[in-house]
Amino acid sequence: MTDSGRRERRAYIGSFTRAGGPGITVAHVDDVTGGLTPVHSTDVVADSSFLALSADGSVLYTVSETEGGAAAAFSLADPDRPEPLGPPVPVHGDTPTHLALAGAWLFTANYRSGSVSALPVEKDGGIGAPPVVLRHRGGGPVAERQAGPHAHAVVPDPSGRWLLAADLGTDSVRVSALDPGTGEPVPHRETRLRPGSGPRMLVFHPRGHRVYVLNELDPTVTVCRWDAESGTLEPLETTPVVTAGTVEPTYPSTPVISADGRFLWTANRGDDTLATLALDPSGDGPRLRATVGCGGHWPRHLAAHPDGRLLYAANERSGDVTWFTVDPDTGIPRHAGSIAAPAASCVLFA
Repeated sequence: MTDSGRRERRAYIGSFTRAGGPGITVAHVDDVTGGLTPVHSTDVVADSSFLALSADGSVLYTVSETEGGAAAAFSLADPDRPEPLGPPVPVHGDTPTHLALAGAWLFTANYRSGSVSALPVEKDGGIGAPPVVLRHRGGGPVAERQAGPHAHAVVPDPSGRWLLAADLGTDSVRVSALDPGTGEPVPHRETRLRPGSGPRMLVFHPRGHRVYVLNELDPTVTVCRWDAESGTLEPLETTPVVTAGTVEPTYPSTPVISADGRFLWTANRGDDTLATLALDPSGDGPRLRATVGCGGHWPRHLAAHPDGRLLYAANERSGDVTWFTVDPDTGIPRHAGSIAAPAASCVLFA
């Protein structure tokens, strides 16, 4: 707690232990500047590359992005020192890259095996077993990256009725219905995107009627109409997230949208930029407004401060987390500070 009795905000930083990262790092967040001060780290879970919080903020979840593939839960009874709620639980999929919670289930996207796993969450927040596994099939035209399916992200829709999974290997987003009785995922439909685009991550508009799919193999974002009644995703338009004439190969990693739906930001690896796109009032018509340097090398993840004033880039290869103030009128970020964070892969606020 602060002197005024207000709960101090924390950031949890995931990293690759195989590349020298500390696993999960806890940092205090300065309430005024947004600056980060690391206070603790734990490496009990290998390659904690992506993190998520329970709805009440009492449990921290992580993937273990390893060949065997696992997920783990940590109690945040002491938010500065996460304590494991049991050992990592196998997800029955290789190299899980992303996870999300919906209802009483934890979902992982398993990149190498091209599958989505659903693991039951127990009453204390721990992870149960065995998982329900949905295996994807198919491929795409980019031989070295799309010889088979590669699920990369799992995101529940705002209604809580559906789960969307972006698959980089099949150029598609798969929609599963979440069973109203059990919460288990049931395959519903698959939406094809442009061949060779390699959809990596997605984010919903605050009003829930649009989905923005960020493509890794073709540095673009695809705007889709989302119908929560029918569970239908319809591609509408695709826009570049790099400036014309960019020579450096670029592999976008993460989309973030502002709370008012005016701006969409992306982190772009390769040319190492953060892109700002302006959206019209309907959430359509994205226009690339500017790109700025990410302050490091290979921004694997981008996160917004909960009050929307700042953006944070986890720069994996330069080993740092940089933060940026956001101009409220233009949406363009301006570099404000950084900390060392070896092999950083994710930033999560609590």
